[in-house]
Amino acid sequence: MSDTTGADVAADDLRVLLAVARSGRLTTAAGLLRIDHTTVRRRLDRLEAALGVKLLERGAEGWELTAIGREVAERAAPIEDVLERAVAAAAGASTEVRGTVRLVAPEAFAYAIATPALAELRRTTPGIAVELVTSTRPLSPRGAGFDLAVTVGPPAGPGMQSEALAAYALRLYAAPEYLASHPPVDSVDDLLAHDLVFYVDALLTVRELDLAPLLGGMRVGFGTTSALAQVEATRRGAGIGLLHSFIAEGDPGLVPVLPREVDFRLQFALSTRRESRGIAAVAAVREVLIAQAHARRDELVPPV
Repeated sequence: MSDTTGADVAADDLRVLLAVARSGRLTTAAGLLRIDHTTVRRRLDRLEAALGVKLLERGAEGWELTAIGREVAERAAPIEDVLERAVAAAAGASTEVRGTVRLVAPEAFAYAIATPALAELRRTTPGIAVELVTSTRPLSPRGAGFDLAVTVGPPAGPGMQSEALAAYALRLYAAPEYLASHPPVDSVDDLLAHDLVFYVDALLTVRELDLAPLLGGMRVGFGTTSALAQVEATRRGAGIGLLHSFIAEGDPGLVPVLPREVDFRLQFALSTRRESRGIAAVAAVREVLIAQAHARRDELVPPV
């Protein structure tokens, strides 16, 4: 980083940098900050000029922090937290934790685990606004557009603090009516006579979910990128579904199929962007996700 006294660096400009880093878009950041996008661009230019470095560059999915930009943003994050509290105090509002946190998570986890945890957090800490984005894709190498991310398998990406969150099971299920009208399934070999409900193979971007080849050559007869659509298709007799057990287990419209023979164990990981770690609202969301995953570990991997 070039020599600078920092005298021309404004705290508001650092907030703009953080907003763009999290959203990946100038217009989205402008909406979050309630300013227009030309002001966002002007403040970013002013900040880069004051520091004498390039902080952002265009990536495939929007604006991404440069290596120096990530370092600046990480150090600026606590400043944003202090500003939020100062503004609230000046307005006579509560000084409880405030801020907007964006979480990216696979659909099944978002639906069954994250949503209950975040709804309860909103009830107890309304100063925290949450944005829950569903995605099963691997993390962007530069981690733009989110504060926290839940991923399947080992976490990836530089500049992120990652940790194992919870193990979970994928098992086979079918509708009772389907099993009554199709050839019996008493062994893995019998699966060849049935179609599979699972992800679209050509669109599968997570290596750990490439499980269809391990099921004795079952053909994917109903493929969808939506984990919840897989559950519904299986309920309606479209085939035998390889489903998240924490959603399918106990569903009256589904029956386990070969639960002892077919039991895939995968891992959810939780990653925090480096520049978001010092923000109290992000820490609060991280804590409730970990607590919820721990409290529901027996549902994530139900007993056979």
